[in-house]
This record gives sequence, C-alpha cells and structure tokens, in this order.
Amino acid sequence: MSGRLTTHVLDLVRGIPASGVFLQLRRLENEESLLLREAATNADGRLEAPLLEDAEMKPGEYELLFHAGDYFRKMDAESSETSSAPEPIGFLDLIPIRFHIGSEGGHYHVPLLLAPGGYSTYRGS
Repeated sequence: MSGRLTTHVLDLVRGIPASGVFLQLRRLENEESLLLREAATNADGRLEAPLLEDAEMKPGEYELLFHAGDYFRKMDAESSETSSAPEPIGFLDLIPIRFHIGSEGGHYHVPLLLAPGGYSTYRGS
C-alpha cells in the first residue's frame, strides 16, 4: 500500500465544496519550514492530485496553510453582485493546521470544514 496525503475543503455556510481555496504544504524541521507544494481546490473542494505520495511520504511534522480570507473575499464579491446585502467575510485569514506523519505507507487525509467565523478539522479516511 502506498502512502498519500490528501485534503478536502467544505464551505459550511453555503453547504458546498469550497472551490478555489489556495493552500500551501510545508515540512517543518527544527525552526525551518520547507515549502513542498502549492495548490488550489477544484470544483469538488479537492486537489487534482495528492499533496504527497509514495516516496515523498516521510515521517515528520507538516503544516497545511489554507488561505481562507482570500476565499471569503472572493465569495463576498460574487454574492454582492447578486445581492444588495452581502454577508460579512468573517475574521479568518490564514488557517495553519500542523500535524504529524508517522507512517510512510499510511493515508493521511486532512479535511477542512470552513465558515467565516470558525473551522474544524480531523484526520479523515
């Protein structure tokens, strides 16, 4: 079984996948961070390919940085075009999720449930 790291972003307010959320993956070592990937979610709120897979899966500390503020500003601009009273974008801007990969062969899925006033995450399957 080959290992992989995936993510999925859902917009809880609209009840839809969050399309166009820009994110970055970093590997954390000591006080350094190494940028490994940058990507944006597709129409299904997922990425076109895993963030890491096979030989790239190395045990260690990682951080996913979701650019939620940009997503909400885009959604706010789109809703203001069709509505006279746009919803506020909230206070979230960048959402860092730090996690540990312990197994090279495991599937690590890090979903983000997103709303303007908060978020939730967990290790998915």
